[in-house]
Amino acid sequence: MMKSWCLSSGFQFWLVLSLSGCLSAVVNISASAQEQSSNSIDSLVTNIQPLLAQSPTSKIVPITGVKTNPTNKGVEVILETTQGEQLQVSDRSTGINFIIDVSGGQLKLPSGEAFTFRSEKPLEGITEITVTNIDANTVRVTVVGEKALPKVELFDDDTGLVFSVASATTAMQPQTSPDKETPTAPQDDAIELVVTGEQGGYRVRDTSTATKTDTPLRDIPGSIQIIPRQIIEDRAVTQAGQALQNVSGINASTYQGVSEQVNIRGFTTFSAFFKNGSTYPFLYDLITTDNLERIEVLKGPAGVLFGQGAPGGIVNLVSKQPLSEPYYNLSFSAGSFGLYRPSFDISGPLNAEKTLLYRFVGSYEQTLSFRDEVNRESYFFAPTVQWNISPATKLTLEFEFIDADTSADPGIPSIGRGIAQIPISRYFSETDGVSRPFGKNSVRKYNLTTTLDHRFSQDWSVRNTFFAKWFDLGRLYPIFTNLDETTGELSRRIYAAEGLYRSYFNNLDILGNFKTGSIEHKLLAGFEYGKEINTDLKFAIGDSGSYPSINIFNPVRSSARYSLDTLTITNNRDENYTTYGFYLQDQIAFADNLKLLIGGRFDSYQENQFDRLSSTPTKANFSAFSPRVGIVYQPSPAVSLYVSFAQGFEPSFATLASGEIPPPQRSTQYEVGTKLDFGKFGATLALYDITKTNIPTADPSNSAFSVLTGEVKSRGIELDISGEILPGWNVIAAYAYNDAFVSSDNFTPVGNRFVNAPRHSASLWTTYQLQTGDLKGLGLGLGVYYVGDRAGDLDNSYDIPSYVRFDSSIFYRQDNWRMQLNFRNLFNTEYYLGSPNQDRLGVIPGEPFSVVGTVSVQF
Repeated sequence: MMKSWCLSSGFQFWLVLSLSGCLSAVVNISASAQEQSSNSIDSLVTNIQPLLAQSPTSKIVPITGVKTNPTNKGVEVILETTQGEQLQVSDRSTGINFIIDVSGGQLKLPSGEAFTFRSEKPLEGITEITVTNIDANTVRVTVVGEKALPKVELFDDDTGLVFSVASATTAMQPQTSPDKETPTAPQDDAIELVVTGEQGGYRVRDTSTATKTDTPLRDIPGSIQIIPRQIIEDRAVTQAGQALQNVSGINASTYQGVSEQVNIRGFTTFSAFFKNGSTYPFLYDLITTDNLERIEVLKGPAGVLFGQGAPGGIVNLVSKQPLSEPYYNLSFSAGSFGLYRPSFDISGPLNAEKTLLYRFVGSYEQTLSFRDEVNRESYFFAPTVQWNISPATKLTLEFEFIDADTSADPGIPSIGRGIAQIPISRYFSETDGVSRPFGKNSVRKYNLTTTLDHRFSQDWSVRNTFFAKWFDLGRLYPIFTNLDETTGELSRRIYAAEGLYRSYFNNLDILGNFKTGSIEHKLLAGFEYGKEINTDLKFAIGDSGSYPSINIFNPVRSSARYSLDTLTITNNRDENYTTYGFYLQDQIAFADNLKLLIGGRFDSYQENQFDRLSSTPTKANFSAFSPRVGIVYQPSPAVSLYVSFAQGFEPSFATLASGEIPPPQRSTQYEVGTKLDFGKFGATLALYDITKTNIPTADPSNSAFSVLTGEVKSRGIELDISGEILPGWNVIAAYAYNDAFVSSDNFTPVGNRFVNAPRHSASLWTTYQLQTGDLKGLGLGLGVYYVGDRAGDLDNSYDIPSYVRFDSSIFYRQDNWRMQLNFRNLFNTEYYLGSPNQDRLGVIPGEPFSVVGTVSVQF
């Protein structure tokens, strides 16, 4: 029996796929990577070769004809082939368009010539049906609905691949290409499937992050990893940083316990996050996964499409979208350290025509911590409305409200070459409980995104995305200044800040498909405008000793409390940042198995600040050009080989002795890799070399100024695998070797390792759910996470030790109910996430053994 998949509609579809045989294989990829990358590559290639030999899609199935045939319920669309059992089908929805990708096949006439099928207005309620080859291994069926998405029923049959479209209008003349006798789909054993808008499983095959176009991963010359919704739910993670633990080359931690901080390919950054392809300046809040459909990670410099950023890569957060059918999901989680967390996700149409859709996601969280006195309380609400104005035009409005109070937590200081040997629960600050204001980072944020999509024709479209953010931020807590390692006395000072932050970004993209002779082009032209206006930013930072010290071996908490009103303001300023970006990209297909990606972006950046205390303005301007070139060669449908070159940039705020405005810091990456695509299972192997230049370092002639001679390098190898090995058995695994070091500097010794950047890291998460029997729906999950030792500061004066952590889960799914228990840090391993300030005074400890129970119901 063929495994069912999700399809949606406002008219009915029947899909008949014959399976005359059964093919099963257990694929094992094992690779031991040593510090010498050449040995790692040899080992990996050796182990991958047997996998290639087992590829079920090594032979392309010809689809020799497409025809439509009227039925008593509407019309059938038939993909004619005698080898349907070798094809794999996956689906998704985009607005009111219904898309099916058929892997392992190609549209080819008996003469060998490729062809495309198109039927305009085949029946009432459907604007167009097209069937075309999108790459050397995949046929795409696209049904453009007039007012709603389709419904689908699934049949097993031996006649081929048949889509039966139901409508009130049945009078239609058959169209064929080429002329053959039409098979008839049976009308029994139907399984009706309704799309929830979410891609199930651990494997996502398409992405828009790397190219801002809908492109199969196998056709992109770069390393992209995706964490789909299913993994987020199976692991019961509620923060984006937790989900990123399943991606190679990423070490995720927090800054002061209140903000996501990620290290990608050795580079630590706060600016890695984007939302639906647009800049997402999150700042001082932990990013919830409640409204995320998936998380996509693009490795390496991404300046060609996304502008300024760290060279390690970006993280694109993809939102949940409204659904055309009623959907209601209620969930409640409770667990260790006083956690309780109700949440909801509801969606459906707002009118009978289903042209107006909504989705509303929300949650409340209150939790204590294994850290003394640390706690968090947050509210999150995200309503979204989608208006399908016409078959060619769609407008989506998404709003987010976040209100969070989180204890500031600098962590545990280091002593000597390691971390102080004290209980990880010991907290060296003060807090006023789950309330404002002292000891807290308090943020109230409003995000608004509007996206307008319009299709001029089948080949040309335009997309405009506008993002606005308003938030006010309050911070009031002591921070560490010095530790006497002999006595354990920790000096502190008071820190307070508040301000109003506003950001506005607009992206306009024009997308088109065209040909020059036999060469196919997918063109993207875009313009980005961004404005950040931060008003009346007030900071009060006391001198060392302005707040009572505390002894880390025998802590006695202070009763001293302050407020910003009672402190001396040391910095009060306004900030205004403006960015302009123009980019052009072309995805060129010279042949089915040879593709070129080329693009470039020009950015102009302007910074204006006004010091309210001294009435002094400062200005800075710079510009940068970021190119990218990549080639993909596919020797077989299951294998892609690629090589790429990319550059990026970051603003430089150095002060030069000449008084000139410094040019931006530049990053350059060379990458080669291979991707394996077996439909439900895939893998990516990448080797990269990144060099970052123009880094400010101390001027040898005058230490009060800087010179731009600093240089750092990051080199490594990464392996990611994900997908379904056998029915019910899913896996995602990753390994990374990274060597990130200082290669030129006037102050830091050459060869010093980057902070928070392990040389070796690996992860595995796998689940198995029983498919038959009395215990059908019962499943188990197991996770293993390894992070090697890391430098705690750039002087490499101490190390953060390596660790291995085990997670597990047990769950039960029955009908519309789901119950699960997640066990984290199963063996109560003591470990540390990272050094957020990259100094000796604070390392963030990891959570000890904990349990989270979740019950959810969907209807």
